[in-house]
Amino acid sequence: MIARRPMLIAALSGALSLVLGGAAFAGETKVAVAANFTEAAREIAARFKARTGHDAILSFGSSGQFYTQIANGAPYEVFLSADAERPGKAEAEGLAVPGSRFTYATGRLVLYSKTPGLVDGPNAKGGAVLKTGKFEKLSIADPKAAPYGQAAVETLTRLKLYDALKPRIVQGASITQAFQYVQTGAAELGFVALSQVIAEPGGSRWVVPAADHAPIDQQAVLLKTGANSEAAKAFLKFLKGGEARAIIKRYGYEVR
Repeated sequence: MIARRPMLIAALSGALSLVLGGAAFAGETKVAVAANFTEAAREIAARFKARTGHDAILSFGSSGQFYTQIANGAPYEVFLSADAERPGKAEAEGLAVPGSRFTYATGRLVLYSKTPGLVDGPNAKGGAVLKTGKFEKLSIADPKAAPYGQAAVETLTRLKLYDALKPRIVQGASITQAFQYVQTGAAELGFVALSQVIAEPGGSRWVVPAADHAPIDQQAVLLKTGANSEAAKAFLKFLKGGEARAIIKRYGYEVR
C-alpha cells in the first residue's frame, strides 16, 4: 500500500497539471460587435467558450462609433462591423492585420411595425405604407454611423420618398435604438435588421428587396491589438466555421 502511494500522488499531480495547463491556455478577447448582430454574437460567443475555453468579451454599438473608438486606441482586438467599408479602412490605415478581413454575414433590411396589417404583406406592393402616410414617425438608424441606416436612406431614395418623409424620420444612434423606438411606440414603424424581428411574433413587416440598397456585407477583421492573441484568432476561426455559420443563418443573415 505504501509503495503505491508515490504512484497515486504522481497520477493525481499529472491530472491536476492537465487541468491547470488547459486553464492556462484559455484566454479572452475583446470584440466590438455591430448592434444588429447582438443576439447572434451572444450565442456564438457561448458556443465558442464551450468549444475552446476562451472568453469573447462582447461590446455592442454602431459600426461608426466603434471605428472612431478603435482609431483613438480603444483596446478591442476583433471588429465585427455591419459593413465592409470600415474594416477595409482599418486595414488600409494600419489598424488591422492585413489579410484578416472577411465577410461573415450579409444583412437584410426590414420595414417593421408592431401593428398587424400596417406594413405590407409579402404579396403587396413593397413600401405601400410609406406612400399612404398613415403614420407619424418612421425610425431609422443614424446613416452616418450605421450601415442599416444608410440602407434605409438608399431605399427611401429609390422609392422617391426620402424628401417627403424626412420630417417624420427619427434617428437612433444604432440599429438597436431604431428598433427600440418601434418597440416602445415612439415610432409606428421603422427600418430595422431582419435579425432583430425574425423571432418576433405578430406585427407586420416588409423585407426590403436586396436590390433597393447597396449590399449590407458585414465584415470581420483582426485588429493590430489582437495580432498576438490566440483567443482573438481562435474566435475569428470559429466565426468562419460551420457551427457559427448555422447560427448566423438562423438569425436571417445570408452567408457565403
